Amino acid sequence: MQTGALIIGDELLSGKRQDKHMQALIRILAARGMKLAWAEYLGDDPVRIEAALRRAFESGDLVFSFGGIGATPDDHTRACAARALDLPLELHPEAKALLEARFGDEAYPHRIQMGCYPQGAAIIPNPVNQVPGFSHGHVHFVPGFPSMAWPMIEWVLETHYRRLFNDSPDIEMSCIAIHAREGDLIDLMRAFTARYPTLKLSSLPSFGNDAIPQMHIEFGFAGQPDLVGIAMAEWSKALLERGYELREKAAPAGQ
Repeated sequence: MQTGALIIGDELLSGKRQDKHMQALIRILAARGMKLAWAEYLGDDPVRIEAALRRAFESGDLVFSFGGIGATPDDHTRACAARALDLPLELHPEAKALLEARFGDEAYPHRIQMGCYPQGAAIIPNPVNQVPGFSHGHVHFVPGFPSMAWPMIEWVLETHYRRLFNDSPDIEMSCIAIHAREGDLIDLMRAFTARYPTLKLSSLPSFGNDAIPQMHIEFGFAGQPDLVGIAMAEWSKALLERGYELREKAAPAGQ
């Protein structure tokens, strides 16, 4: 099961707001030895939201959807989820009780709509203002407000997905080959990809920068620690045998 994200809102695509959710989700997952496999940004377009949610439900992935579950006319996510599942929207009894407790008579006629989910949904508790999110299968819907969304995601993970936590998470090791060109090393990269199919080999070429003015390539291996160490040792040896000067990647300033 891979983990993905749908991040919804015209304000993100117009530049009025900067997205903070993806980096937060990466951090939340990494703390549990998990990683984000994909992410998709969507405007407040019901057709696109419905199509993206249909793909999410059919994928079998663990998916977090951010935004669009409020009560204003531009909040389309709940209705789009129902259409993507070919299910009716219905008022969830727990959500109804929470919204009535939170807003009293002012829950009607509009705020109560925030408790209408696709039939069969389960609620996600909101520790900030008690207006819940919801889950259907492995797709989980949280508000666009970071202060609410992030603890709700952590609750989902801790409550339903502890089996996916990894006490030995993947690591990445890298080295820099001076004056290297990708075209000269494709054969070697293919050989190592075949030799280590469970690792991800990355190649990041540069024409030079402040730290290393010469043309160079940063090579990396990502995966389980023991295997990454072996692969990087063999890779470095192979590059040295081909006559390349190697350097370690410099740590960011302040570290």
